Amino acid sequence: MSDFVLSCCTTVDTNHTWAEKRNLRVIPFHFQIGEDHYDDDFWSEMKPEEMYARMLDGEDSKTSQVSAGEYVAHFKKHLEAGKDILHLTLSSGISGTINSALVAAEDLREEFPERKIYVVDSLAASSGFGLLMDMLATMRDEGKSIEEARDFALQHRLNVNHWFFTTDLTFFIKGGRVSKTAGFFGNLLNICPLLNVDFKGRLIPREKIRTKKKVIQRVVEKMEELAEGGLEYDKPCYISQSACPADAEAVKALIEERFPKVKGKVEIFPIGPTIGAHTGPGTVALFFWGQERVD
Repeated sequence: MSDFVLSCCTTVDTNHTWAEKRNLRVIPFHFQIGEDHYDDDFWSEMKPEEMYARMLDGEDSKTSQVSAGEYVAHFKKHLEAGKDILHLTLSSGISGTINSALVAAEDLREEFPERKIYVVDSLAASSGFGLLMDMLATMRDEGKSIEEARDFALQHRLNVNHWFFTTDLTFFIKGGRVSKTAGFFGNLLNICPLLNVDFKGRLIPREKIRTKKKVIQRVVEKMEELAEGGLEYDKPCYISQSACPADAEAVKALIEERFPKVKGKVEIFPIGPTIGAHTGPGTVALFFWGQERVD
């Protein structure tokens, strides 16, 4: 097994059991509801139902990225143990956290000149970020070097496809991703927008689809169009959801029916507090390996 630390932010939107199984070192983002501050630690400090209830009651939700000082402390303990580090950050199209990680890494290279510290922008988010980390963990466990894992991440991060929809536009309107007028008519007409993460790691609205049933069908059609190997897809597939488990299960059922060779069961994870503070409840996201994101 290669002897380096594989590290990421908790915005991989999985859980502690998954992170421990994949032997990943995670560092938390932070979020605020009303006047209360918490770590995004895979929902250890607050249950999703409570956060979404408070958001729907009108309390403001805010998030903050990992600081340079926090990255220094996180990296340093592994460097002191004689480990090299490959750290991936949440997409720069969503957060500026990579800048803090780069500052920390540069400072520590002076103190630990014999150690390797690589920081890579995942250009991914939520469990799509997790899907990329899963692949890197497999490479590490197979004995690949830290450079081989880093290069794979840089060369193939855009092959992680992110497609998602929401059945509640409230917080997309509040965050400015959907205009108030479009949001009003969208809710009135029962429109569920289909979005993806583009080649710059940004959230982009792609299609306006009327009714939840149709958007569930459409997100699976996107996987049929774009997945590596098409219906012969045989790699892992992740889903994340915010307070709408039945919708996530409906997507999972369709995928397992249409993609019989998918590796293992399709895994469903809760969207974490950092992403959930912006989406609110009612979002389902689908992640798979496929065609490179080019727009």
